[in-house]
Amino acid sequence: MCGIAGKIRFDGRPILRELLESMCNALHHRGPDAANYHFEPGVGLGQRRLSVIDLSDAATPPLANETNRIWVVFNGEIYNFRALRQELEGKGHTFRTETDTEVIIHLYEEYDVECVQKLHGMFALALWDADRRRLIAARDRLGKKPFYYASTTQGIVFASSLEALLHDNEVSREPNFFAIDQFLDRQYVPSPLTAFRSIRKLEPGHILICEPGGRCETRRFWAATPRLVTQASECELQEELVRLTREAVRMRMISDVPLGALLSGGIDSGTIVALMAQESSSSIKTFSIGLEETDMDELPYARLVAKRYETDHMELVLKPDVIDILPKLIRYYGEPFADSSAVPTYCVSKLARQFVTVALSGDGGDENFGGYTHYGQTLAWEHLDVIPHFLRDAVLAPVEGALSTFPFTDTMSRCARACMMARSRLPGRYMTQTAIFKPQEKQAILTSRFRALVNDSKNGDTGPTLPWQATDDSLDWMIRHDLRYYLPDCLMVKVDVAAMANSLEVRSPLLDHHLVEFALTIPAKLKRSAGQGKSIMRKAFANLLPQEILNKPKTGFGIPLRKWLQVDLAAMMKSVLLDDRAVRRGLLEQRFVRQMVQSHLAGDRDWSTRLWAMIVLELWFREFID
Repeated sequence: MCGIAGKIRFDGRPILRELLESMCNALHHRGPDAANYHFEPGVGLGQRRLSVIDLSDAATPPLANETNRIWVVFNGEIYNFRALRQELEGKGHTFRTETDTEVIIHLYEEYDVECVQKLHGMFALALWDADRRRLIAARDRLGKKPFYYASTTQGIVFASSLEALLHDNEVSREPNFFAIDQFLDRQYVPSPLTAFRSIRKLEPGHILICEPGGRCETRRFWAATPRLVTQASECELQEELVRLTREAVRMRMISDVPLGALLSGGIDSGTIVALMAQESSSSIKTFSIGLEETDMDELPYARLVAKRYETDHMELVLKPDVIDILPKLIRYYGEPFADSSAVPTYCVSKLARQFVTVALSGDGGDENFGGYTHYGQTLAWEHLDVIPHFLRDAVLAPVEGALSTFPFTDTMSRCARACMMARSRLPGRYMTQTAIFKPQEKQAILTSRFRALVNDSKNGDTGPTLPWQATDDSLDWMIRHDLRYYLPDCLMVKVDVAAMANSLEVRSPLLDHHLVEFALTIPAKLKRSAGQGKSIMRKAFANLLPQEILNKPKTGFGIPLRKWLQVDLAAMMKSVLLDDRAVRRGLLEQRFVRQMVQSHLAGDRDWSTRLWAMIVLELWFREFID
């Protein structure tokens, strides 16, 4: 696991070493063990390394082929690198190291850009082909590793973080207000957008090719597309699910450094720890986060798994003072990011890094097997679909329009939103259900200045959209939507940034792409039944987990945001949202912001997720724009 950076000038002008070193120094936390660089006319590549496979100095990228004409920088892990190496050696390729990074170079020599199809793992890479004078970059199928880039006057600059990229003075800090508007909907900025107009994210499962003259294009090499529903029996599916998960865990336990697991009190991480224990001859190190609020605390459930598998278990109980890390997290994420579970993720990663360098997690179970509660909440509206859509629309659209003309109140907003949900189709319902700021709330809080800035920033971009047909299974569509957007742009960003801020590599067996492709063939009725998600997973791994975990409802991994903003963080909230700097920014209607703050402090309504998003946004402006 590492941090990579680079700059290409197709006119051949030299890349300043000071620039590349500055960019890589900003990535020190992602690779504290070593740094290395490669320069040639018009080319500068750099990497900070977190040593995991082949700990020798010779294995620190950038690495080259035998002729020093193909160079690569690489962030991630290739789990099938040994099999690939054996195949390549059979074709006559010579290796200088034992690392997985070098495999990528020789794969490219054999298969050109199609080599990424053979990579089984998580990765963000950039490969310079000196003979063709072209840069090839790629991001793994599910977006576990980040890749940011910006076009310059004569080339391209890239890095593993926004902060590192902004060290280049050719990269503008001008905000992308359309992306910020999307953030207020989603709590994250969806790819390929970033909060900066000049910077893009390489989308998951995509290749970026930059040719001489600065021509750049992206190509998709993988997507979570609809697959034929399997005809296998439920028993056969459970057996295959166990086999694939076990194999995914086994592959991710390959490491030359200490390894452990992040353990919550849920099915997903509990299953991973159970399989790790079965695959290991020694005790697994596990790490858990708890809360003083007993209704949110999952430590008792994590302890059940730790006790059953006799893990070397360590815990940390969060208190409101952990919020002191918020400014640091704002810098690490580089753009507005309002998933408050980034705080406990950072803290559990910090705990784990004291003992291990690599940790396995249970991320991916909800996306693969329909575990999120908002799936059920969205599906509940389909009871109204017995009424023809044209009739629902004809009756409810005028009501919704009339309600929108009244001044904002909670009652009016909820009624208008109910009309919207009742008359919508699946995509609209899902976007509204999962939005942080609901449409009526955004209408009330955005200033005319902000709306004008949003329109000016669009530049042909659109928000998160996934093709939908009325014949699509609703749960299947929502799962594919989250695999494309929420997973890579929120969940994976949260984990990658929070963990790598502590120089911890996190691996996610449930997001093995073979397992994801298999899950896409499982009938929706086996994923979610009787209002409960992950049905097939509960059955398949029932013998591995305590009944208390198998039977408990879904619990989010977060902080008690409502209480903290009412008490411990109230002063911070008011100082950020209600001071003169926020007022002068002119983006949000201050009267409505004050109303939200006062209502939340009085306990009249829980505005915590919206308030948190606004706090993060204001702090981001102060850190990167002001």
